[in-house]
Amino acid sequence: MQEIIIDGNSLSLEAVAQVAYQKAPIRLAEGSIEKVKLCREYVDRVIANGDTVYGLTTGFGKFSTVSIAKDNIAELQANLIRSHAVSVGEPYSEAITRAIMLLRIAVLAKGHSGIRLKTLQTLVQMLNGGVHPIIPMRGSVGASGDLSPLSHLALVLIGEGEAIYKGERMSGEEAMRRAAIDPVALEAKEGLALNNGTQVMAAIGALSLVKAETLCKQADILAAMTIDGLLGTPNAMNPLVHNVRPHKGQKISAKNIRNLLKSSTLRDSHRSCANVQDAYSLRCTPQVHGAVRDALAYARGVLEIEINSATDNPLIFPEEELVISGGNFHGEPLAIALDTMAIALSELANISERRMEQMLNPALSRGLPPFLAFRPGLDSGFMIIQLTAASLVSENKVLAHPASVDSIPTSANQEDHVSMGSVSAIKLLQVVENVSTVLAIELIIAAQAIDIREMPSSPALDAAKAKLRELVPGLAEDRVMYQDIQASIELIKNAEILQAVEATGLKID
Repeated sequence: MQEIIIDGNSLSLEAVAQVAYQKAPIRLAEGSIEKVKLCREYVDRVIANGDTVYGLTTGFGKFSTVSIAKDNIAELQANLIRSHAVSVGEPYSEAITRAIMLLRIAVLAKGHSGIRLKTLQTLVQMLNGGVHPIIPMRGSVGASGDLSPLSHLALVLIGEGEAIYKGERMSGEEAMRRAAIDPVALEAKEGLALNNGTQVMAAIGALSLVKAETLCKQADILAAMTIDGLLGTPNAMNPLVHNVRPHKGQKISAKNIRNLLKSSTLRDSHRSCANVQDAYSLRCTPQVHGAVRDALAYARGVLEIEINSATDNPLIFPEEELVISGGNFHGEPLAIALDTMAIALSELANISERRMEQMLNPALSRGLPPFLAFRPGLDSGFMIIQLTAASLVSENKVLAHPASVDSIPTSANQEDHVSMGSVSAIKLLQVVENVSTVLAIELIIAAQAIDIREMPSSPALDAAKAKLRELVPGLAEDRVMYQDIQASIELIKNAEILQAVEATGLKID
């Protein structure tokens, strides 16, 4: 796999996903190496001069007024990591951990953190070598960034803590030994350079955003399947409608659904029917899906800036010979963006569940049997699978409550306003999971509805249905379905429904 060059300025969200999921190797750009060296030389001069500088020669947080003797500076940095590694709960997945490590490397590669090149290169070795620190999920308030979880990452760098190496959990010291990587003895500023910043919430946001954008495309596919299965009309997708309210996402979603229904035999079979308009959950799909797309576009903009930003404190500007204590570690930009993503994605599931109701309710389904059961009464059909979707939609309503509107003072009121961005991120992870499941359930139901019509849909939608049918047969009579749901979830998560549609030559935007 091609190496991804890290220069601190040009990392893409797609590259983050490549490193996280596909384990693409990384390498520091030559320009970054020079910037890191230059910055470190300036830090060494500050220490040699005996200047009082926060985080270099002083304590941290409320102890910023306590000066530290030169002989204790190295101990200060190690103590910072040890004392701050207090997160709790289940550890982050390997993919998220890799994304966190990558984003921390990218920040340090900007050359404003004062870390030694040797320390940074050790982090690169860990990522490329598959040494994945155990980082518990809970313990960050989002300012000063993700102090506690990032300290768990740094623990392994210094040969402490715990890590996963080749699928086995072990001490950080043992993981580094097996990977033939020498742990680092931290020097001045390096502890702060490693644990001060927003990389945990940014990593979760980046991976969630990439998934969410794919979910939007597949939601358009499922909506088109549902419309066809319900003998709906695509008139509401006419570009004339959307050009007079030209929200970008709305226009894209309408175009996708319009193209997906083109050449549908099922659609052609009822062109002269009395139906002139569908329920909102069908007719207004572009407006809802489009709003989700636009919200994700906002979040993408925030994340693209964040993953290429210097977010630790203090920041070092060697050319200006300045060390400035600021607040780039504050997670508010991310917290609001991640909350927005959770709210938006919840609506993707909300309208999906309402489309299910249209197919399952015999009063609404235009001739489909109740709950799509061939033997209503003897069989329940898809009656209860909808309850699963409804449960997840309701759970999302709780998870969509923004964490970013909360704050709790810490560090003796030195850190008196915090973002709670990591809480936003953790909630978002669950919302993405829930939405994937709800869409997977709509896929199962819509495929059954089309099957019952006994008429082909469009080539693109038939390809989507055929992909599902490789794993999930149609429901002739009641059976255990939780494995069917799981199989459909995997198709959605792996974007296989999208791939099947695009293999027919139709591009979904």
